[in-house]
Amino acid sequence: MFKRRNLLATAALVLAASAVQAQSDRPIRLMVGFPAGGSIDTVARVLADKMKDDLRQPVLVENKPGAGGRLAAELLKNAAPDSGTYMITPVVVPVLAPLVFNKLNYNPLTDFTPVSHVCNFGFGLSVKADHPAKNIPELITWFKNNPQKASFGSPAAGSLPHFFGLLLGREAKVDMVHVAYNGGAPLQTAVIGDQVPAGIDVVLEWLQNHKAGKVRVIATSGTARSRALPDVPTFREQGYPNIVGGGWFAVYAPAKAPASEVERVNKAINKALAMTDVNEKFLSLGLEAGGGSPADLVKLMEADTQRWGPIVKASGFKAD
Repeated sequence: MFKRRNLLATAALVLAASAVQAQSDRPIRLMVGFPAGGSIDTVARVLADKMKDDLRQPVLVENKPGAGGRLAAELLKNAAPDSGTYMITPVVVPVLAPLVFNKLNYNPLTDFTPVSHVCNFGFGLSVKADHPAKNIPELITWFKNNPQKASFGSPAAGSLPHFFGLLLGREAKVDMVHVAYNGGAPLQTAVIGDQVPAGIDVVLEWLQNHKAGKVRVIATSGTARSRALPDVPTFREQGYPNIVGGGWFAVYAPAKAPASEVERVNKAINKALAMTDVNEKFLSLGLEAGGGSPADLVKLMEADTQRWGPIVKASGFKAD
């Protein structure tokens, strides 16, 4: 009997060890809802490279572009809780999309498990390099003197740059017409070609043409100046204290993901975000590393929903 019990105990230990080994050998899938090559894809690959060493487990980045990141969100919703599937996404997917879409195939509050905030990014307002306005007050004066030209462009209708522009118009008491473009590249072409007098987009998107002298960034949206454009004053510095903030990237798991796994991945992300080389890479992309607990991410989502909800509602904008 004693020998039989020993054999059973040994068998149980072997099975348990095999299960742990199988889980550690199974790759973690980190979905990106956008094409390869963009800033969020780069961030995902930087994180994956660091996390695999800490977790001692493969971390595979999978690009699932479509519907402005919403396709990946639907895939995450339908993933098994214990499948090792995660998604890195910008603020638009968990916060802005629920505010602007009448019908959405996911609910970020019930279909996702928050894992970790990753980084922040600011927005920049740019004009053509030879535009007479050198700052925000001058641009507002120009708009008022040229009301038929009072317009601004953004990379997409319903995006944060769209609503930042509406916020500027409200604060400056100028009726600014919004012109939506299909991405950052067409927006920059329009600004450079004088098809639209001003454009708002992620700071990173403007950097190359700003340095090349094709556009001039005249304001950034952070609480402090962008480390990528330290000579450009913020909206706040130019008399618009309410035009402040930006976007962020964060990681989510499916609903009901095992708490122990969420905690393990959260710790690996935060460890990576504390590394000097990661911070330097983020800086080159115009990003600032963040981090924190899942609860911190929930608070961030709530704060941005409360902030942008009234602005979206006041605009009357609804996506199809």
